[in-house]
Amino acid sequence: MHLLKIEKDHYIGQADPYILESRGRFYIYTTGDDGVYAYESDALLGEWICAGKVFSSGDHRHYWAPSVIELDGTYYMYCSFECPELEPDRRGHIQAMHVAESKNPLGPFEKAERILPPFSIDSHIVRNEAGLFLFYSTNRYDAERPGTCIVVDRMKDPRTPEGDPKLVVSATLDEEIFMRDRYRKGENWHTIEGAFYFREGEWQYVMYSGNCYQQPTYYVGYARAKTGETDLTKIRFEKYPDERTYAPVLAANEFEEGTGHHSMIKVDGVWYAVYHARDRIADGLPGDRRNARICRMRVEDGAITAERYADHI
Repeated sequence: MHLLKIEKDHYIGQADPYILESRGRFYIYTTGDDGVYAYESDALLGEWICAGKVFSSGDHRHYWAPSVIELDGTYYMYCSFECPELEPDRRGHIQAMHVAESKNPLGPFEKAERILPPFSIDSHIVRNEAGLFLFYSTNRYDAERPGTCIVVDRMKDPRTPEGDPKLVVSATLDEEIFMRDRYRKGENWHTIEGAFYFREGEWQYVMYSGNCYQQPTYYVGYARAKTGETDLTKIRFEKYPDERTYAPVLAANEFEEGTGHHSMIKVDGVWYAVYHARDRIADGLPGDRRNARICRMRVEDGAITAERYADHI
């Protein structure tokens, strides 16, 4: 495990870390109450420097889970935040997806524009041979297991979804219950969020976080498809090993807990996950104490496993 540098006297948290490599440098973007914060380094496992807040929009609060992509020299950040001025969804949720842009990976990201209604969170923006696609989480109310799920939509351009999202991953397990009887008796609310898509060989993967970081069964899992299809809205991803088996890639262990919401990067032929967690032992940090960590991942023939150690990568 490699831990990003933490300044305890000015701790702002490092939840939902999203990693980007651009022009020989690495950048990690993290959730913040008053905006999105960024870190930079010239080596994945080197020293990370906090670059401060790189995006905020007016008086909005509770920024969630950014993702960033570089397209033709412009960096686009997809991020959700609370919008009290909008009509909430059926359960009163007011978080909505926005996009902002910058010519610099460290911002400031500006020209923020809402591209989805509430509830829409946890973006992963992806470009491949077939075009531009946006994975995100939204709510399903009438499903067998109601709650938050992952969908994907094709983008007409960096600021315009087609508006025809397809379901990618939804809840199938009790271990994915966010809260029992959340809105009414007998209705257990489930959560599948934090999508990250990537391809390795013949396999395509969508990784995700299930449940809530405060719960003991919070975990990172994945769905997969062995296909050459490039239109990501047409792929049927299936949970590994199946939809009825709880098989975490990342979950609490003897030295860290609250492990989830991650991104992936391949450096020198090796895959790494950048995820948030908190130490099991007291560390002197305030709040929920989530901070960003890095570990090696093995991705082989449709299977993903994590290599986690308390004191090294």
